[in-house]
Amino acid sequence: MHGISKAGGSIVLAVLLLNFLFSSPLLAQDKSGGPEKLEEKNSLLGTFINNPVVAEADGQPIHLDDLKNAQIHELMVRLYQMQSAQLKQKVVNFLSQTHPELKSQTIQRIQSKDIENFYLNEPGIQDLGDLDQLRGQIRNYLKKMRRQGYFEDLKKRYQMAVDNGWVVDYLKPPNDFRLQAQVGSAMLWFKVKAVENRKVFVMEYSDFLCPFCRKVQGTLRDLRNKYPESVQFGYRHFPIHQEARDLSEAVECARDQGRFWELQSLMYLDSRRLQQSKPELLKYAQRAGVRNLHSFEQCLDSGKYQKRVEKDLEDGAALGIQGTPTFIIGVYNHSNATINGEMFSGAVPPAKFINLIEKYLNPLQE
Repeated sequence: MHGISKAGGSIVLAVLLLNFLFSSPLLAQDKSGGPEKLEEKNSLLGTFINNPVVAEADGQPIHLDDLKNAQIHELMVRLYQMQSAQLKQKVVNFLSQTHPELKSQTIQRIQSKDIENFYLNEPGIQDLGDLDQLRGQIRNYLKKMRRQGYFEDLKKRYQMAVDNGWVVDYLKPPNDFRLQAQVGSAMLWFKVKAVENRKVFVMEYSDFLCPFCRKVQGTLRDLRNKYPESVQFGYRHFPIHQEARDLSEAVECARDQGRFWELQSLMYLDSRRLQQSKPELLKYAQRAGVRNLHSFEQCLDSGKYQKRVEKDLEDGAALGIQGTPTFIIGVYNHSNATINGEMFSGAVPPAKFINLIEKYLNPLQE
């Protein structure tokens, strides 16, 4: 994900705070030193829950979920993923003493011969430079691959322990956080006709100079082909780079002539070049089918859509968007043009999109 820079200290502090809240035990000590029972508020005594009571106001409980916003939820998901990995490692290491079949191998250190073998045998690597130039990058890549392989193996061994009843897992992911987002002036992929058939909306907030935004465009094209009748797709601007704002305004000028998507697609092919050259931008507009180039150029020069782009940026920031691409997927409320769902960021695999789309298309199957 291409994100707005933020202080590392604040992220660490937020994670530590969430760790305290998210891991709240079900037994609290009262002032006399004895346990205060919370059975009525938290059902399973002594086990991890994902929505504990964190305070009471005039006798009314305030739960952890009551404190959520989009940023906190994203941190909670990341925290859960770290906790889950730690849990698996701890359990497998503990049980492997009495169940040797669970014992896993440690991550092997990367040797010089591993780097050299990869350089010599991996197709296309030698075209990128000589061995000395690429040694550090290859080492980091191999480390990452071995670590991924280790955790995949760890998951299998942990599941074996669960299946055999050697461990009972109480750790649960955080509850869904659903937000309401306005469709606003988003450009829609499918025309408005038969709008009632489109139950789900996939909203994209993107920046033309973001490499991850470019990367995800192919996935979105495939999804539009997969869900031509039941899902609407929309695009709003979130130009983190100041230079990208001009490109966002340009694609809105192309929208005046019915060529938004055509120019949007071309822009992601070579946005850096277009950002640096107005003549090139005009050429691409022509390639996109913009017929009246004079009108298009006038639109650009006048800043006609500057406020629209700024509004997209403001609306996205108000939702908690901090980087691009960011997606909001949820139920499409046609009457008030809103999306009720959840938000995630990054050029994620198609499976994540499909799982969320299916979740909202078929809520009763959950």
